[in-house]
Formats: sequence, C-alpha cells, structure tokens
Amino acid sequence: MYRYLKRLLIGQPLKTAEESGQSLTKFKALALLSSDALSSVAYGTEQITTALFILSAAATWYALPAAGIVLLLLFAITMSYRQIINAYPSGGGAYVVATKNWGTSAGLVAGGSLLVDYMLTVAVSVTSGTEAITSAIPSLQAHSVFISVVIVLFIMTLNLRGMRESASFLTIPVYFFVIMIVSMVALGLFNIATGKIQYSAAAHIGDAVPGMSLLLFLKAFSAGSSSLTGVEAISNAVPNFKEPKKRNAANTLAIMSLILAVFFSGITFLSYYLGVLPDPKQTVLSQIAGAVFGHGIFYYLLQLSTAMILAVAANTGFSAFPILAYNLAKDKFMPHMFMDKGDRLGYSNGIIALAIGAIVLIFIFNGQTNLLIPLYAVGVFVPFTLSQAGMLIHWKRHKGKHWILNSCFNLLGAVISFALVVFLFWLHFDNVWPYLIIMPVLLFGFYKIHSHYVTVAAQLRLSEEQQLHDYSGSTVIVLVSSVTHVTTGAINYARSISDNVIAMHVSFDTNPKKEHETAQEFKMAFPDVRFVDLHSSYRSVVPPVLRFCDVIAKDAKQRNYSLTVLVPQFVPKKPWQNILHNQTSLRLRSALGAHENIIVSTYSYHLKK
Repeated sequence: MYRYLKRLLIGQPLKTAEESGQSLTKFKALALLSSDALSSVAYGTEQITTALFILSAAATWYALPAAGIVLLLLFAITMSYRQIINAYPSGGGAYVVATKNWGTSAGLVAGGSLLVDYMLTVAVSVTSGTEAITSAIPSLQAHSVFISVVIVLFIMTLNLRGMRESASFLTIPVYFFVIMIVSMVALGLFNIATGKIQYSAAAHIGDAVPGMSLLLFLKAFSAGSSSLTGVEAISNAVPNFKEPKKRNAANTLAIMSLILAVFFSGITFLSYYLGVLPDPKQTVLSQIAGAVFGHGIFYYLLQLSTAMILAVAANTGFSAFPILAYNLAKDKFMPHMFMDKGDRLGYSNGIIALAIGAIVLIFIFNGQTNLLIPLYAVGVFVPFTLSQAGMLIHWKRHKGKHWILNSCFNLLGAVISFALVVFLFWLHFDNVWPYLIIMPVLLFGFYKIHSHYVTVAAQLRLSEEQQLHDYSGSTVIVLVSSVTHVTTGAINYARSISDNVIAMHVSFDTNPKKEHETAQEFKMAFPDVRFVDLHSSYRSVVPPVLRFCDVIAKDAKQRNYSLTVLVPQFVPKKPWQNILHNQTSLRLRSALGAHENIIVSTYSYHLKK
C-alpha cells in the first residue's frame, strides 16, 4: 500500500542517466524560481505606504523615493548575483561566496540565514495565499491553518515529483499573474495618459509634511525591502539549468529582476497617483485593480492570480533550500542525508525537511506570520551583505575584465544591504531579535556536526602500518525465545561458522514450569549445544542479554576469539503483518550494536503464508 501510494503521488523512479532531462529552460526556471520575488509586489508597496500612513495620508508620497532606493538596491543585487553565477556556478550562492572569501564562519552565517529564511518564505507565502483565499470565502477563515498545511504538503509533493513537473505546473499561476499585472499597470498608465483616471494623490511630490522624519522614511524603506526577497534563489540553483548553465541562469535572473522592477515601480506609482491608502479590509493591490479594471471579471481574475502566486511563492524555497542544504552537507556542516537524491532525482530529504519546518512555523504562529516579515528580510539581507562584500574580495584577488566596474556594483549593494540590516535591527528589533538567538544555535549545530564527521573520518582512515588480525577462533551466541523452525535454522547456521555455539534463553519468573520445558525441549533437539538459561525478574529481555554477552565478549577477547550474537527472527509474508508481532529482535539488535567487540547478525526465517 505504501509503495503504491508513493508511486501514485511521486511517480515512477527516474534513472540517473535521465538527470539531464530534469534541467530547466529559462521559461520554466523563471516560473520555478521567481514566484517568491514576483509575488512580493503584492505586498511590497503596501508595506511602504502602511509605514508612512502612520504619520498622515500626505506622507504617503514619500513612497516614491523609498521605492526608488529599493529599485537601486535591486539593480545592485542583480548585478552582484549575475557575477556570483559566473564566478561560482556550482550553486550555493551567498554561502559559497562568503565561505570562499570571508571564511567558514561568515559562510555559515550566510548559509544558516538562508536556511531559516527559506522556511520563513514557505510559511509567509503560504499563509499570505491562505489569507487571500479566506478573504474571498470568509467561511473558511476558521480553517486557515489546515488550508496552509495542505498547501505546503501539496507543494512538497509537487517538488518530490521532480523539477520538470513542478516547473510545468507553476508556469500557469506565475505567468497568469505576470499577464494580469502587466495588463493592470499598462491599462492604468494608459488611462492616466488619456485622462480617464483623475489625479487623486493625497499630497503633491515635494510637499512638506509636518512630523516627517528620516527615521520614519528609513522605516518605510526597510519595510519595502521585503520586495527583494527571493532574488538570490537563482544563484543557488545554477546546477538545475540547461547548458550553458551560467548564461541561462544569469539571463533568467536579469529577466526576473526587470519584471520585478517594472511591477514594483508601476504599482507604487499607481498607488500614489490614485491616492490609495492602506485599508485593513482591502489590500493596496486590490484597490488599484478596482480603480483600473472596475469590479468586473478582470478585477476578480487579478485577485485570483494574486492568491495563486502567493500560495505557490513558497516553491522558490523548495527549489533553493535543498541545493543549499546539499552544499552545507557536502562541506560536512549538515547531515549527509541531505546529499542523497530521491526517486525523481531531487534532494528529497531537503524538500521534506523544509516542509516540516514551515508547518511547525505555521502552527507556532497559528497561521498569522505577518509579524515574521522583518525577520524574513534580515534572513535575506545578511547573506546579501556578506556575498556582495565577498565579491569585492573576489575581484581584488582575481581581477578580470571590468573588475573595477563590477566592484563598484558590489560596493553599492554591500553598503545599502548593510545599512538595511542595521535599520531592520534598529527599527524592528521587537520582530527580529530571534535572529540573535537562532544564528548562534545554528552555528553551534553546524560546528558540532562538522566536528563529528572529522572525528569519524580520522578514526576510519587506514594508516600505513595497518595489519590484518588473525583470530584464534570464534564464538557464536544464538538467542532463543522458544524451540521452533526459526531456532533450528539459526543453530544450523551458527554451527556452520563456529565450533563454539552457545544458545541463550531468557526466562521470566511468572511461569517456571514452562521455562523448564523450553530448556528440556532444546536439550533434546540439540544435545551437543551449550544452553544457558538466564532469569529476568523484571520481565525484560534486553538487560540480561547485554550482561551475558559482555561477559562472553570479555572472555573471547582474552582468548583472541571473535564473538557473534545471532538474533533469529521470522519474516511474515506480507509486510503489514509485522505490526501483529513484537519487535524484540529489533530492540536487541539496536542494544547490542552499541556494545564494543560484539558482532551482531540476523537469521531470518521467511514464513510461507
């Protein structure tokens, strides 16, 4: 049943030779990797105007210069990540750049920040999409957490099926959203040019606004910077592109950034020109759509496209997180299971881990993750700062064509990104302080994992003086619960590999007569095999087995003998029947495996019915 369900949800396994068929074209990669960045235009402008509206409606004109700085930062980041794609095409983005140029600790800060950020990406995007759905159907509001979890599981399953299939599915919501936003911005600008829409701004550009301060402007700018989350995802996923990988990835990044810039600037301008103000009952994007399209079919299509892209924006995290986890695992800072590819040639463990992390966040915050947006931004701009500053070192070391111009782009991006991190901590400390706890914990975990792998490698590595060891003989202990065909098969096998076989049975005090019968039955069947009967007053098999095996192991070591403990078990014909039997053999193998100088082996007797 499990295998059937797995095949139904994920599909048939793919051969390793088919991996090239999973590579992405620019068209599909744009859908797969840009959903997070493009969806941010649905709330980026609103974040700016909401921060300014706290002072007054007139202050909202400052959204235009704030948006201008955001666009300047977008340009610097885009140029920087195009350089990163060409300089470090193996993927890993900010983690690899920071590690190569700043050192391991800086790289781990960048990598850890992005790991957490991708979980936040999934949680924030999915809950935002759920809010759009429950706004349209208020009766579903009580089930928002359940809906969010279902969406996460759906996107997880989609990614487990492979990149090609998930990209094919995402082309519909992403390009649907692109078409609707292009239509809205173009029609809005046309109506303004033809006078069909009247100028309704709350204040003229340049008007003095009493109480306006640099602090408030910086708060608005830092809030609007959330529109840049997801831009780095393409640099993390370069290995997923078709050849030539570097060129296709760089061009996809440029296209995505251009679309994002047009959308963000167009929406911000229309919001100002139309005099749109934050409304808890209606989003800024919804108000603009109502003014441009009216409340006909195109208005509802835009709302539908917004809900769809917000819901699937989480896919950017599912595309980038597994590759970043792979790079960290390759460097021995995360468990090696993140390097394993699943049936559909994706890093399945990374996909599943991300889904679990996002679901935990959704439950912790009860589906209300809007307060996480500043923390979400910090998780992006810390790696931005480290990667762009790292590229300055890269250019200083390697020079190359136009290296001075490239360094200027990196310097601009590093300065603005660093300033933004400072602003976020200064102005939104109540929401971003968890970063100061999460990051040290992650770094501690990374280094402990790395220390373990280094220690294991040192102990396993062969030395030049390594010699084979010749044992004088072997002892085999066969664990016996009752005398059956399983016991017969196990004893026969034990005698084939050793002349010194010990059968060991653990009896309970509850029924001495039955235990005595077991001993007699065994001695009659195997008179030449030593039988040891241990009593357990606490009805537990494992402790007496361990004590006896440790004594025999000590004796075997002194005699230069090897010791094998043979654990017999029967295997039901149908897998589901395992749940009908106790798992004593599993517990014994696990417990014995932790003891030195004991070799644990299993004898399996397969049932026919």
